[in-house]
Amino acid sequence: MAKPTSDQFSRRAFFKGSGAAAAASAVGTLAQTAVAQQQPGVVSGWTTISLTVNGKTASVKVEPRTTLLDVLRYELNLTGAKPVSMDGSSGASTVLIDDRPAMASTTLALTAVGKKVTTVEALGGARGGARGGDGPDAVPRAFVEHDASQCGFCTPGFVVAVRAFLNRNPNATEDEIRAGLNGNICRCGTYANVLQAALAVVKGDSSG
Repeated sequence: MAKPTSDQFSRRAFFKGSGAAAAASAVGTLAQTAVAQQQPGVVSGWTTISLTVNGKTASVKVEPRTTLLDVLRYELNLTGAKPVSMDGSSGASTVLIDDRPAMASTTLALTAVGKKVTTVEALGGARGGARGGDGPDAVPRAFVEHDASQCGFCTPGFVVAVRAFLNRNPNATEDEIRAGLNGNICRCGTYANVLQAALAVVKGDSSG
């Protein structure tokens, strides 16, 4: 019988290589399991968390996939943020998290623990929100005065987005406002009136 040449596989080499590969795979799997077991804060199933929303602490029951929008609407009865587009592309679910705009529809409720959440209800001075009994914020008042809403589905998101933008840019120009609000969509096309409302707040016409 002819001896195998150097470029041929032998059964002994094959099994030796297979055994090494299997051992390496087993070690890798054990290492991954050990790392996974060491990961802190892993949540499985339903759990109760505390959220700070509009200045109040609320205990809510969530699972890992529960969005902040679900909690606001169905557990806290704060229905201002709208489920218009679950990918957040419409801007209708805009809220403030630690005073920065965020989409409640794409934010997991678990990630909001320990942070300050502000919804459009607080800007309306209702439900004991951030403004308490001081009355509506200048932004929603300007929206009313300049007829900046039609069907209303986009309005809460726009109000929150305008407030967040003007907090950072109190002297914003028309062009800056246009660019700053490009993450919110109005299917009724009231952009011109929204812009006038924002400009009115900049000028102090609706301040209070």
